[in-house]
Amino acid sequence: MQRILAVDDEPNILEVIAQRLERDGFEVRTAQDGETGLQLLQSEEFAGALIDIGLPGIDGFGVLRELRARGLALPVIILTARGDEIDRVVGLELGADDYIVKPFSPRELVARLRALLRRTAEATALRAQLGQTQLPHSSFVVDPSRRQISFHGIELDLRPREFELLALLAAHPDQVWSREALLRRVWGSDEHIDERTVDVHVRRLRAKLMAIDPADQPIQTEWGVGYRFVTRR
Repeated sequence: MQRILAVDDEPNILEVIAQRLERDGFEVRTAQDGETGLQLLQSEEFAGALIDIGLPGIDGFGVLRELRARGLALPVIILTARGDEIDRVVGLELGADDYIVKPFSPRELVARLRALLRRTAEATALRAQLGQTQLPHSSFVVDPSRRQISFHGIELDLRPREFELLALLAAHPDQVWSREALLRRVWGSDEHIDERTVDVHVRRLRAKLMAIDPADQPIQTEWGVGYRFVTRR
């Protein structure tokens, strides 16, 4: 049975979430503030987490920052009642895998959670398929066993999805990938996930590569389509 953490400061919402998830075969732990949520994350193993942005004390953004700083690759869906797009973008920037806006249907929430857990399993399978790769005429070395990529001899500090995305692109130099195809291969097939998630991850990757060598930027945008990884000759 997969254990899910739900963090929300509204008891009625937590009750609805817990009842629906348990009815669908999940084990659920709940917390009404960010600090308690982080304590549970430290003491127990979870398959995924649902985290509200508007928490008292440590808000949802703070919880995300902390769990990613700890190196936890836990799949996370953020919950927000805010209509501002920037909150969703910030959540994705901080390492959330998906978001859902309140009020939401419990049935939709379960569908998104199942899809996220499926995407995570598919991404794990992708990592298993990747062997250690030294690209010809390239400054990259991909080491999936250590979940590490080196650029010009310097190890990149990558979040889980960043590693998976860059490893996939690097393993197929000069191939043009649509955002939809990247979502399908890295995140898994699902109609709910926002294609902007790919753009957010590519922007972060480019910033990390530029910090090492501004003249060597292998991820190119194919306007109207998606992205391509090119090697410097």
